[in-house]
Amino acid sequence: MRPANGGGRTRAGPANGGGLTDMRHLLYLALLAGCLLGTAPLEMLLHTRVYARWRRLGLALLPTLIVFTAWDIYAIRSHQWRYDRRWTTGVVLPGRLPLEELLFFAVIPTCAILTLEAVRRRRPQWTIGDEP
Repeated sequence: MRPANGGGRTRAGPANGGGLTDMRHLLYLALLAGCLLGTAPLEMLLHTRVYARWRRLGLALLPTLIVFTAWDIYAIRSHQWRYDRRWTTGVVLPGRLPLEELLFFAVIPTCAILTLEAVRRRRPQWTIGDEP
């Protein structure tokens, strides 16, 4: 039988990821931050103005937040879906929805909008149907 602490090694030891296990609850947030950081140059270098037009961004995000948050809460309540607490911070919103999941519904669409606006900036001849 193996000791619960990994054979005498500390949790931060090399046998289990060099300390990664101590921070795994931040992984979901780190991935979301990485998505935002990865698309930040689109706003700054290509001047997509997604963040400057915050009302427009908010109106685009609102349906996504409402529909998918409700969907997740329903799935959690009906035991069709669950989140592994090891990979989340433990901050749980009403409906047992992890904070990270709500942030996911804001961050990923924002990154998609940034990408779309960057393409539109580089290829103004391409239309998507919302042009004046």
